[in-house]
Amino acid sequence: MDFKKNPRTDFKDIAKLSKEQTRQEIDALREGIEYHDYLYYVKDQPAISDETYDKLFRRLQDLEQAFPEFASADSPTQRVAGAPAARLEKVRHTASMLSLNSVYSEKEVEDFVRMVSREARSERLEYTAEPKFDGLSVEVVYEKGTFARGTTRGDGETGEDISHNIKVLRAVPLRLRNGKQDIPPFLAVRGEIFMRKNEFQKLNKARIEKGEEPFANPRNAAAGTVRQLDPGKVAATALDIVFYDILEIRGRSFASDWEMLQQFPKWGLCTDPHNRKCSSLEQIKQYHAAMSRERDKLDYEIDGVVIKLDNYALRAKVGMRQRSPRWALAWKFEPKRDITTLKDIVVQVGRTGVLTPVALLEPVNVGGVTVSRATLHNAGEVRRKDIRIGDTVRVERAGDVIPEVIARIDQPGQRRGKPFSMPRHCPVCGTQVQEEGAYHYCPNSLSCRGQLVARIVHYASRDALDIAGLGHKTVQELVHREMVRSIADLYRLSVEDLEQVEGFAEKSARQLYEAIQRARKVRLDRFLYALGIHRVGQHAVQAVVRRFESVDALEKASLPDLEAVPELGSVTAQSLYDFFHQDQTRRALHQLYEVGVEVEPMAARRRPGPLEGKRFVFTGELEQYTRQEAQQLVAQRGGLTASTVSDQVDYVVVGRDPGRKLEEARTKNIRTVNEKTFQKLIGAPMRARAPVGSRR
Repeated sequence: MDFKKNPRTDFKDIAKLSKEQTRQEIDALREGIEYHDYLYYVKDQPAISDETYDKLFRRLQDLEQAFPEFASADSPTQRVAGAPAARLEKVRHTASMLSLNSVYSEKEVEDFVRMVSREARSERLEYTAEPKFDGLSVEVVYEKGTFARGTTRGDGETGEDISHNIKVLRAVPLRLRNGKQDIPPFLAVRGEIFMRKNEFQKLNKARIEKGEEPFANPRNAAAGTVRQLDPGKVAATALDIVFYDILEIRGRSFASDWEMLQQFPKWGLCTDPHNRKCSSLEQIKQYHAAMSRERDKLDYEIDGVVIKLDNYALRAKVGMRQRSPRWALAWKFEPKRDITTLKDIVVQVGRTGVLTPVALLEPVNVGGVTVSRATLHNAGEVRRKDIRIGDTVRVERAGDVIPEVIARIDQPGQRRGKPFSMPRHCPVCGTQVQEEGAYHYCPNSLSCRGQLVARIVHYASRDALDIAGLGHKTVQELVHREMVRSIADLYRLSVEDLEQVEGFAEKSARQLYEAIQRARKVRLDRFLYALGIHRVGQHAVQAVVRRFESVDALEKASLPDLEAVPELGSVTAQSLYDFFHQDQTRRALHQLYEVGVEVEPMAARRRPGPLEGKRFVFTGELEQYTRQEAQQLVAQRGGLTASTVSDQVDYVVVGRDPGRKLEEARTKNIRTVNEKTFQKLIGAPMRARAPVGSRR
């Protein structure tokens, strides 16, 4: 049977096949699938439909499952992602993976050609010219024609073993082609893994819509993907590869680079069709100019061309530097600046729930930084600038930091896309979006993944649950690894889970674990603040807990009940009411209670005292307390705090470098006290305040 030229799919029932028939069909299917992979990835000439290919592949899977004795490590089915790796092991390369000297001017290239001619003692030299891919360099090793391992470049001498991820790339043959007699017993080749532009835009769009940080450029996306521990995630992302060098070969030799590049496709190793042979400086210049014009039309990123002396014997004469060959260089393109194409507009959910339209761009250099996304601020700004998908736009870095689309560049005769409109539901969690002035926001603060990292950092902050060690970087990795998908998941983490986080050893993992466990029991005011309710800060929390002494009481409160709380205001009251009457909030709170979080009613901690009904304002920096700590101490003793000086204020507490509130207090004849007097009023002992940042 021949599944190469005759890929029929009218298969016999597996139960009716003999072992010999099964073996023959498996061999034929493997050969056929490898052949069609070769046509698709190496020759770029697919001969069958995706549907037919999928049927052949599924048939092979079914046969191998029914007859496991015919299993083979080099079968195409072995690309299917297996179990995640525990970690990436270090592997020494078969030979040094050298870097190249980079140049930008014609004069530097002319100097290079003169130097090579002088050292090679020849005026008539040939060069190999190739596009310089902006990807991730890897070593791929074949033993007896079968894939053995794949590693990242690392420091050039040692890289990380990513064999589990290399195997799932269909452009990497698991067996070399062209007959066993032609295949070397050992072959280590160098290639570049990259992500095509359209796949990069799709990936970034998906990441933003899931509330994840997008990648800066296709190279970072490829590098971040291929270093995943889970090959299933790599298989789900379209990565490609080209091969361009041999690091070590046994049992076979080549006289020139061009001869090697001609052999690669015969083995099933992809090369770039834009490779050229140049026999003069003028041809090198023409090639560079042609590829510079072509770069925007390509569906992958290149940032220059590589020029290499073709003849291997002459390379030995020209010699090496410590970290780079003298017989090769990278001639970089001038970076694309300022003006680019807007490929898509997606909506990102920020840490406070605000929805921001984000422009996904054709990568462009702005102020020395490659930019592939930029803020569009809000829907009104997009309408004002009349920016649409497919437009040519000018990009700047606001404050020399944040990329921003400044304006649309008119292109006469260009057919434009549809005007942009904000979604009615949160793109991450599906909650109905609310509008507030010029902004749209998602009110689902506890369960929306787009807000999750910032919400957990806030939940763990000093004025909330005070979980030492749970900073932004740690939370980001926990969420990225999907170890934490909700606040409640924090309490499900084990010491062993935390040891997997970068920078954590057994001791630090146990310390964080114990800090999280201590945070199972929390006072109501801290808990409410930790929930990060829209418009409800420390001041509003203290006003609320004086009237409602439990979460249950807040859940049962009507809007008029909340509006009756002094100092709360109708907008804040509405925000509180909406929060506690969302299904998502009820589910999130239920999850927290399920994992053992206990919220202590305020009545159990209340300390009535001489501050009952007294109102305080703070100005300047206190030595012993943060502003939030001082406000909490007042509230715990029945007092009130305010942010402005009015006739209702009883005390203005003055710290170091006070502001204009001190003058306002004197003008209104309101009593001012220093920190020492304040401590006497609240009945608290003097204590040494930890330096700022010492807890994190």
